[in-house]
Amino acid sequence: MPARYRGRIDILINGSFWVGAVAGSGASLIFLDPNVFAPNVGWRLAFAVGGVLCLGILLMRRHVPESPRWLVTHGFARQADATVADIEQRVRADTGRELEPAQGRLEVHPRRTFGFGLIARAMLGKYRSRSILALALMIAQAFLYNAVFFSYALVLVRYHGVASERTGTHLVTLAASNFLGPLLLGRFFDTIGRRTMITATYGISGVLLIATAVAFGLDAFSAWGQTFAWMLIFFFASAAASSAYLTASEIFPLETRALAIAIFYALGTAVGGTAAPLLFGYLVQSGSAWALSVGYAFAATLMLIAAAIAAKFGIDAEMRSLESIADPLSSGG
Repeated sequence: MPARYRGRIDILINGSFWVGAVAGSGASLIFLDPNVFAPNVGWRLAFAVGGVLCLGILLMRRHVPESPRWLVTHGFARQADATVADIEQRVRADTGRELEPAQGRLEVHPRRTFGFGLIARAMLGKYRSRSILALALMIAQAFLYNAVFFSYALVLVRYHGVASERTGTHLVTLAASNFLGPLLLGRFFDTIGRRTMITATYGISGVLLIATAVAFGLDAFSAWGQTFAWMLIFFFASAAASSAYLTASEIFPLETRALAIAIFYALGTAVGGTAAPLLFGYLVQSGSAWALSVGYAFAATLMLIAAAIAAKFGIDAEMRSLESIADPLSSGG
């Protein structure tokens, strides 16, 4: 992706998760309706939808070229040249003009493999502050999302009296706002900048969540009132969560990008994705609105801490090539 568009495209692609969530929530209204499918059949069909999509991804992946950066750093220079030549030829055909000559020069020393020790030293040594940044962003967004989405159907049923088979209606609208955030805010990560937008989206999400926690404790929401409050929060929080993946993918050396996303996603999910469902399952079962409000306030605190860390350690990666953000490990010999 061109550097000037990388932020918005990455944010939008990450946010497209919620297009699937909208479709899944909408499908649940059909599959889980006992008047349409028997209960022991409907949930199986809902899971089968995911399997069909996975098969489609496997087929599409066959037509996606390997990254030229990955090819050249791993010693496949000929294939890298062929991939770049193919991309340039298609751009010429689409635009009808010649491309400007490439600028800059970078010497690399290809290696077929990059040991975990080499990568760990880079992430825990030279790029320690960036690792703290990526981990904080991942943990905060993982905790928030797992706290809300693993428990919201239960909250609607227990606290607002919504029929269990109708919770999908609320989740559809909530998922829609999660996609609108990255769609409408994504371009500002390129124009206003990464550090400012990451700090703002995490910070705004945290402040709105604190207000929502207080209102919930005061029993100020109807079922749709609370859903609309979550829609506003996740309009910003979804862009924030997508920016966590964007950050992990571009602030480390080229050879570590895939591993960086995997590591920080795994750690964030291990902390937020494990603790949040356990905590909020207990809080929902307690039946206390104020107890649940405290849980929401804790999630908000994590988002605000992540915002502060982004303000301090954030990287101004907008409009810059990946090589200028972090030197490739293969450039050191």
